[in-house]
Amino acid sequence: MTLTLDPIRSLVALTENESRSNTVDAISVCELSKGYPGREGRMNALQEISFTVREGEFVAIVGPSGCGKSTLLKILSGLLSPCKGEVCLRGTPINGPRRDIGVVFQSPVLLPWRSVLENVLLPIDVQRLPGDSHRKSALDLLNLVGLQDFAHCYPRELSGGMQQRVAIARALVHDPAMLLMDEPFGALDAMTREQMNLELQRIWLERKKTILFITHSIPEAVFLADRVLVMTPRPGRITDVASVTIPRPRRLESMNLPEFCAAVSSIRAQFHAKGTLDA
Repeated sequence: MTLTLDPIRSLVALTENESRSNTVDAISVCELSKGYPGREGRMNALQEISFTVREGEFVAIVGPSGCGKSTLLKILSGLLSPCKGEVCLRGTPINGPRRDIGVVFQSPVLLPWRSVLENVLLPIDVQRLPGDSHRKSALDLLNLVGLQDFAHCYPRELSGGMQQRVAIARALVHDPAMLLMDEPFGALDAMTREQMNLELQRIWLERKKTILFITHSIPEAVFLADRVLVMTPRPGRITDVASVTIPRPRRLESMNLPEFCAAVSSIRAQFHAKGTLDA
């Protein structure tokens, strides 16, 4: 095969390829399958899923209801075991719950008898880590999510969006290697959800954590992610990977850009073709 690049460009390309080959991905999923027993035989939730997520990358997953998105996240968090295949975090297999994984669910799941600061410190208490050294980290995170003045308030005194920001701070307090987010803004109203998208982007740009974000909203996925993984109806498989090249930081006005609309339309067209549709 004849190279068409000049010598310098060829050297750069080879160097970049070698660098990528020597880099351990933050998340690696290989030939993952998961099934459950059912009345009419075994039901396959996930089928031969493979993908990687680079260190510090923001990846979103979209797919129709029941396609196995949440099952995938539970396997990545160590709460479920796959029937086949392997998932790794920084090259180490995930065989159960791990301290270096943070999870944010659709519901904030805050303990009503603990203050905001005490809720953020919950993983520190559970893991029996030094409380004094992590207290400053917790306060810094509350400042990061704009809740520094609510540290001693209780969940009932916060709005839904504020509670979800507490949940994000709690998931970050023990400095996890990756953050898994399962439709964290799905229960919020449209305006609060847009503001939370802006907040999450800002937090990610400051902390650069590896994030895997599950959502039913295609526009939300395109707005937040570097790449969007598209899943088929059950049994869930990865049918496409869409790269999002819109410059950051993205603003709400970015949703009006031609390239944003084109990315959303391209992903949505795949669900139209299969007779399914996400929001």
